[in-house]
Amino acid sequence: MAYSNFKTIGQIETKFEIISFEKKLFEKITPVEPSQWLKTTLLYSSFTRSKNEKSKSETIVSPILTELVKLNKDFITLFSGNNLEVEPENDLNGECDFIISKDVGRYSLKSPIFHIVEAKEHDIKLGIPQCVAQMHAANLFNKKDNTNIDCIYGCVTTGDDWLFLKLCEKDLFIDKKKYYLNEVDKILGVFQTIIDTFK
Repeated sequence: MAYSNFKTIGQIETKFEIISFEKKLFEKITPVEPSQWLKTTLLYSSFTRSKNEKSKSETIVSPILTELVKLNKDFITLFSGNNLEVEPENDLNGECDFIISKDVGRYSLKSPIFHIVEAKEHDIKLGIPQCVAQMHAANLFNKKDNTNIDCIYGCVTTGDDWLFLKLCEKDLFIDKKKYYLNEVDKILGVFQTIIDTFK
């Protein structure tokens, strides 16, 4: 798939004239207490013997994102495994792990604001270029759709580690801080802080 053709940030910077920076993205977040359902689900996930990408997607990543949708059910829609075809000639096409759209109740993708990429081989750095490519594609998608969204957010996760990104036109900001599964309230807090910027 074309998004996964991007292996380094250098490729992204050269091809799309994007400049990357490391920056603390969230000076202050308000932790969001997970529901009992999410706590139980994540507890049960620790009993799963298989810890491959598919298993973590089903037992960790998807439940956390479902919790986020439940908290914002009148504002966002979660898409999983959808294709985002923007510029195939520039490798901006293919399947995306998860996309959050700010439109509610739609079956077709519109107004993507957030991309979540599951890191391959349990290495979070390997997922960053793919995530940035999808964020750039979402920016172009929104512009072609006459949707004015200044910044697109992204997240790369192994399920255990979570790293957030922000793309504003050609400026890419990679958070200096990683979040971990044992602080799921902070992970939800970061997601909620981002969602609130679009309300």
